[in-house]
Order: sequence, then C-alpha cells, then structure tokens
Amino acid sequence: MAARAFDAVLCDFDGVLKFSDLEQQAEIERAYGVEPGTVARVTGQSALVVPALTGLVTREEWLASAVPVLAGLVGSAARASALTADWLAARTWADEEVLALLTRARARVPVVLVSNATSELAAHLRELELQNAFDHVVSSYDVGVAKPDARIFEIAAGRAGVPARRCLFVDDRAENVAAAVALGMTGVVYRAPADLETALLPLFEEAP
Repeated sequence: MAARAFDAVLCDFDGVLKFSDLEQQAEIERAYGVEPGTVARVTGQSALVVPALTGLVTREEWLASAVPVLAGLVGSAARASALTADWLAARTWADEEVLALLTRARARVPVVLVSNATSELAAHLRELELQNAFDHVVSSYDVGVAKPDARIFEIAAGRAGVPARRCLFVDDRAENVAAAVALGMTGVVYRAPADLETALLPLFEEAP
C-alpha cells in the first residue's frame, strides 16, 4: 500500500467536474454565422475577463464588454447578445464518476473546490445540485485572486486546515498544477477520471 502524501483534496470545477456541451455550442455559433470557438475566444480576450474572475466586475459586465466585437461579426448588438445568451444556455453537466470519487475521498479528508469563477458560481453549483458536495468552496471571485496565483492555493489549504504540502491539487490546466506543485502540493493534471482515481488510491486503500 502506497503512503498517502496528502490530507486534503483541492479540486478544480470546469474541465474536471463540470462540463459544457461543446458540440451544441458549436451548432449555436454556426447558426449565427460564426466559426465554432468564436464566443470563447472573444470573451476570453476581453480586458474584463480577469476583473470578472477576481470580483471587480460582474459576469454580466464582462460578457457585455464582448458584445461590440461579436456585433461586428453577427451584424448587430442585439444578435451578439442573443448569440452569447444562447451559447451560455448550452447543456452542462457534472461528471458522475468524478463526483463519486470526490464523495469517497470526502469521507476520509476535506475536499475543497478551487475555481476561477465569476459571480455565478453559486448559481451553477445549485443548478447541478452540487452546493453540498464540498467541505469548502474557494472562488476566485470571492477571494479576489485567481489561479495560478499562489495566494488562492494558500487560501484553499487554509480552508482545508492542512499545510499546502499535505494537499492534493487536481486541475485540467497544467499551469495551475505547476503553481500548486511549486508550493509543495501533490499535483495531478486531469485528463480523465482514471487520473483522479489513481491519485486517490492511497486514500481509498487505507483501513477504515
């Protein structure tokens, strides 16, 4: 039995637990006459994306900042707003396999959600019935700092009540995992549920 290197699990949200229907979003964009990936690209290039993730502006203000650029692609501000709304309304879901693994882990150690999020994170958790799935939720919007800044990992470790070096951090972005590892955390770059399961095996193999 491998020795356990952690006493808390810190887990990302989008790309690990929550997923969006990318094909549906692509169909919506094609229906408006733009290439798939356009909305994500334009909103991601907005000057307000970081302020939206660190509590300085709302999600609505951030998305509105992208409307003029999208309007130039779809013909009007009204169509740009409609495109954004339709794109955001695409189906989302929680990965049940990942949720089951985190639930098993939570029976042994604290599990903390660590998300670069907008003002809507709490609403998204409720929509997916995940509002009670974690011991703590650390949202960049609430704490004013976003991954990969070291401070958000330190805050999350503090909420878990363990030193950073005793945390397992799971994220689908390698740069975020690298930042956590630099603090002494055990890091997992997530690609599939098997990655999380393998990381949690030392915990699961312990005697009750």
